[in-house]
Amino acid sequence: MGRRRTALLAALFLLFAVPAEHASATGDPPGALTFGGVQRTYVLHVPAGLERPNGLVLNLHGGSQTGRKQAAETNYDAIADQHGWIVAYPNGIDFSWADGRGAAAPDRQGVDDVGFLAALIGRLTHDYGIPPGRVFVTGMSAGGFMANRLACERADLVAAIAPVSSTLGVNVHCNPSKPVSVLAIHGTADRVVPYKGGRMIGRGGASAVVSAPTMVDRWLAFDRCPPATSTSIDGGKRLAAFGCAHGTEVTFVTIDGWGHTWPFTPKAAFDASQASAQFFVAHGG
Repeated sequence: MGRRRTALLAALFLLFAVPAEHASATGDPPGALTFGGVQRTYVLHVPAGLERPNGLVLNLHGGSQTGRKQAAETNYDAIADQHGWIVAYPNGIDFSWADGRGAAAPDRQGVDDVGFLAALIGRLTHDYGIPPGRVFVTGMSAGGFMANRLACERADLVAAIAPVSSTLGVNVHCNPSKPVSVLAIHGTADRVVPYKGGRMIGRGGASAVVSAPTMVDRWLAFDRCPPATSTSIDGGKRLAAFGCAHGTEVTFVTIDGWGHTWPFTPKAAFDASQASAQFFVAHGG
């Protein structure tokens, strides 16, 4: 009887000591998710004292980077604190993503990163009670390519994306199941992902990509947008189409002379973190 009682007490302790949001059917520890037989990892920021998050942001790192590095470079924890969001910074396999260009190791190995990110969205929206239409994705370089691919293949999961310094591989099939709001940000002096498209060298080797304007034109067509209008902004220009299908928007910010770095003030007149947050607020269900 003594052993049974001790075992029962231990079981009850574990039941009530582990918060529901950290419990996992796969037995994964916090910050991990087993998908496709591989335990994947992510950094998660939940604002202190936040009981009911009103959104989820996936922030995807570039090639040769990590989720933790992406968090530091974009300062998105502070953005999440301002808006009552949780933000996840997933880690790609071999520091990259299977974004469809075919160059990085995950692509060559047949990794299903669309499936992984979809599973992560499912886990976090369930555990934290994220309202429908409140999932957003941003990313830098390879992470931006991956954000585009996720929206192309799983538009049902995301309300808006904000790819930075990234486009689409020339062979990536994109046929979204529904309109998605898009804020694309690119510098004209980007020597890694050429603004005008063509050959690029990233982690894993060379690939061919469409130009930034071509990618935006595709989203304008996908979202059945009215004619876009161009305006000057500090350090560049903004092309925007409002009133696209289902109330979506496509905006393209070109930063003159900016290279392959996340734009932020004071070094740039444009702050990609604040701009993407404002865009997500405007298109959050």
